[in-house]
Amino acid sequence: MTETAGKSEPHQRTRCDHATETAEDYVEAVADILESQKRCRVTDLAKRFAVSHVTVHRIVKRLQDEGLVVTEPYQPIKMTPKGKRLAAKCRDRHMIVYRFLLAIGVDEATAAIDAEGIEHHVSSTTLERFREIANPR
Repeated sequence: MTETAGKSEPHQRTRCDHATETAEDYVEAVADILESQKRCRVTDLAKRFAVSHVTVHRIVKRLQDEGLVVTEPYQPIKMTPKGKRLAAKCRDRHMIVYRFLLAIGVDEATAAIDAEGIEHHVSSTTLERFREIANPR
């Protein structure tokens, strides 16, 4: 491995994490909305993320292209099995990070905010350690 290649690896992983972050946030939000309201519309997501309908339409189209959701014009958004698996994985990762932050003494409000960002960038190795610390046997 060259010296330059070794230095760029963390940045490449971060760029990759950023690329999936929006999709993860949206499938998690769709799952949450479906759980609480039984249907999810573009307007629900626009309100939740404080973005325009155009932004939501663009992201939902991307999620459809990735096989995570299905929808038709003027119809609610539905999760595919692949989308449901991703949403569950994201929720689990989020809760592990959140519980870890609480376990080390971070207040609930700050932990909720910080977990939202950390969950997208934590490695599986670090996440497992967080799990062990947050849920001691």
